[in-house]
Amino acid sequence: MELQQIWIILIAVLWMGYFVLEGFDFGVGVLLPVLGKNEQERRAMLTTLGPVWDGNEVWLLVAGGATFAAFPEWYATLFSGFYLPLLLILVALIIRGVAFEYRSKRSSLTWRKRWDAAIVVGSFLPALLWGVAFANIVRGVPMKQGEFGNSLYDGGFFNLLNPYALIGGLTTLTLFVTHGAIFLALKTDGDLRVRANKVAGQVGLVATVLAVVFLLWTQLAYSDKAWTWALVVVAAVCWLAGLAMNRAGREGWSFIFSAITLAGAVAYLFSVLYPNVMPASNDPALSLTIWNASSTDYTLKIMTVVAVIFTPIVLAYQSWTYWVFRKRVSPSQISDAGEGSLDLPGEGQKPGETVGV
Repeated sequence: MELQQIWIILIAVLWMGYFVLEGFDFGVGVLLPVLGKNEQERRAMLTTLGPVWDGNEVWLLVAGGATFAAFPEWYATLFSGFYLPLLLILVALIIRGVAFEYRSKRSSLTWRKRWDAAIVVGSFLPALLWGVAFANIVRGVPMKQGEFGNSLYDGGFFNLLNPYALIGGLTTLTLFVTHGAIFLALKTDGDLRVRANKVAGQVGLVATVLAVVFLLWTQLAYSDKAWTWALVVVAAVCWLAGLAMNRAGREGWSFIFSAITLAGAVAYLFSVLYPNVMPASNDPALSLTIWNASSTDYTLKIMTVVAVIFTPIVLAYQSWTYWVFRKRVSPSQISDAGEGSLDLPGEGQKPGETVGV
């Protein structure tokens, strides 16, 4: 196996990890005003993410860094051509991270509602736009030859908002929301757990319809490999199994099947693409592949040594984090919803305004 093949597999694995782990972060963020009926419940929902959300984003940083180092031509074309949607994703992630930290700085209900809105928007946009971006990569985009013989994106922002890409965006959005609801059912207790279980089943049905349309469209229009049907079947079976486990109240198994589905979906998209990393819709000769977009063998060898050393360490640490914070969070455990506020006595609340139940 060539180094280029090894690194496209590693990058695919990084995106699998990101979609599985950050996927439930996005889902919980979108569901914050839907399932959080009072401050205690909203605090409980965010507490389930508190120890892990920033670690989950590391997968995106590593995936981006690995793409830059292993396939610089792909990185350059992708981040220049998809500049606006990727900028929107970046800004949304920054705002969401700030909101996680700042919402508890004051006990004012108005203050916290504003930051809650930032969390919702900062979760909704990436969940939608990642699907739009990946769908466009699979579909192919118009390319032109640059001054130095390199391939460049030859289109605008609205070229990316085609029907196929929008279906892809809605698919990732609903999959992430379902994944997040299953995670909440797994990590919370009481009425919040019951409502999360119900929402997972409802949104899961919508996600099923969208995923069927998107996967069939992808397979029939953009895949030239018969064996990728196997990945479609595996993803479909795991997703339906996850919904069945959720309906039976087996949240642990439901989450496992949901995670396998998301990982399988990413594996499917990379399999459809291979050996391309950014196909040209107007001229196949301008397509970027793992061969013409890669770094030198020397660079890839050094990266492989680094990955072999540090990847197990990162995986072990993150696994340990999830194990330590594995217990459920109950809204009843949050006795003072204003705890942690930096307000002085009498500050941060309007007359008659209360925080919590």
